[in-house]
Amino acid sequence: MRLRIAGEVAEALCYLHLSASMPIYHRDIKSTNILLDEKYRAKVADFGTSRSIAIDQTHVTTKVLGTFGYLDPEYFRSGQFTDKSDVYSYGVVLVELLTGEKPISSTRSQEFKGLVAYFINCMEQNQLYDILDAQVLKLGKKEEVMAVANLAKRCLNMNAKKRPTMKEVTMELEGIRSSIKEGHIQLNYQEDEYERTEVLEAWDVDSTSTGTTFDHISLSIDVQPLLTKRISRKNIQL
Repeated sequence: MRLRIAGEVAEALCYLHLSASMPIYHRDIKSTNILLDEKYRAKVADFGTSRSIAIDQTHVTTKVLGTFGYLDPEYFRSGQFTDKSDVYSYGVVLVELLTGEKPISSTRSQEFKGLVAYFINCMEQNQLYDILDAQVLKLGKKEEVMAVANLAKRCLNMNAKKRPTMKEVTMELEGIRSSIKEGHIQLNYQEDEYERTEVLEAWDVDSTSTGTTFDHISLSIDVQPLLTKRISRKNIQL
C-alpha cells in the first residue's frame, strides 16, 4: 500500500512537470498535502504556492517558501526553485513512508533532528533496518525495501543535478511494483555517490525571522506523518 501511494504521488508530480499544458512546480510537497481516500488512494493537493513556467525555463527565482524538513537545500541557498526541488521534497515523503518518522523530531539528537540527515547517516552506516517502520520490516522484502531506500537517497542528493527526474522516479517505482507482482525483484538501480554540501538546514532558521539575512524566507512547521489519518473522498482535490 505504501509503495502504491508513493507511485501515485510520483505519477502526479510527473504529470505536473511534463504533461501539463505548461510545466508546473508544486513547491510544497509534504505528507499533509497528500490526501488519502477510504481505500488509501493518493491525491496531491494544495497548489497555493505552485508556479507554472514557460517550457524553455529551467527554474523560478522567488522568495523562499516551504516547510521545515522538506525544503530543498539548493533552493534554500539560491532562491532558485527547479523541478529537482520537488524531487527533493518527494524524497522526504519516501523516507516517511519507509520509516514512519516525522521530518523533524525533537526526540532525536541535534545533529539528526532532521529526518533526511538521520536517514542518510543510517544508510551510510548500513543501519537502515534500525529505523524502518515495524510494518515495513514485517511485510517488506529486503530487495524491494533497499530499492526504494536507494531511490529516496538519490532524490535527496545535495547536488540537484544528480537527483533523478520525476519521470525516472515513476518508472523506477513501476519497475519495483511490477517485479513484486511477478514474485521477483532485482536491484537494478544506478546509485550515485551522495554528495555532501555544507548548507544551512532549513530547520535551523526561525520561520519568523525579520531584520536578518534570512528575512526573504517564509517557512512553516508541519510534521504530521503521512498515514496518521484518512481523508474522506469528498475532500480530495482532483
